[in-house]
Amino acid sequence: MPHDPLPSRRRLLLGLGAMPALASCSAVGTFNAIVPVDGGADRVAEDIAYGSHPRQRLDIYRPSTPASARPAPVVVFVYGGSWTGGSRSEYAFVGRALASRGIVTVVVDYRLVPDVRFPAFVEDVASATAWTSHHIAGYGGDARRIVVMGHSAGAYNAAMVALVPAYLRAAGFRGPRLAGFVGLAGPYDFLPFDVAATISAFGAWPRPAETQPVLVAGPGAPRTFVASGAADTTVYPRNTVRLAARLRALQVPVVERIYPDVGHAGILLALSQPFRGNAPVIEDVVAFVQKV
Repeated sequence: MPHDPLPSRRRLLLGLGAMPALASCSAVGTFNAIVPVDGGADRVAEDIAYGSHPRQRLDIYRPSTPASARPAPVVVFVYGGSWTGGSRSEYAFVGRALASRGIVTVVVDYRLVPDVRFPAFVEDVASATAWTSHHIAGYGGDARRIVVMGHSAGAYNAAMVALVPAYLRAAGFRGPRLAGFVGLAGPYDFLPFDVAATISAFGAWPRPAETQPVLVAGPGAPRTFVASGAADTTVYPRNTVRLAARLRALQVPVVERIYPDVGHAGILLALSQPFRGNAPVIEDVVAFVQKV
């Protein structure tokens, strides 16, 4: 066995101490290298193609021991990174955390700016979700209970797939609609495009209103869980509040949470073992998904 120059416990503590300094969503993915692994979950498939581009790939996690003979609910998870970075392998801790609680979880990659612009990254998530609807039964998942979930820019992508039915129809989604949408710290109302990330990703689109979840949401939207950290200064909680209000006005069932003293990365890290005491994010998300 190779010698480990830094004992695992000490390495973990050093890594945890560095986490507040992580400024970008893609940097959060480095946490996966040190986080303790949730038991009771297995990665049962990896690097599955849902399209022809090298970034159109996904991994699948499922419970090691199914809770019952009934197919499990499914989450398609989309990570953030300002639409410019990230890798599904960095978010294995999310897949394992949800799978350990009885949810078949699909973690997806998608094409990034500057190689593509809106709506290509949304279309990729729709294609991955459609692939899931056709194939997830083979992994113990229930194609009638698919929830799209994302963090930050990934929550935006998931929201657009959930709120604009045309994306799933074009991708060949099997079924009339999604069972739900979960958004953590998502940007849903960010006109005008006045920062580099949004200018690059959306600035060339000729009809800016079509890029905004709060403006495209309709009465047929699926059940929704949206949450933010009150201390988030990257994507302000008002995005969550405004989308929740819009959906309620459309008579869509909504669960809304604002977690005290939690920041932009913190709401995602709260899904992991070391940070679950900071906010009940995983409990709230699992409770929502299990009811779909």
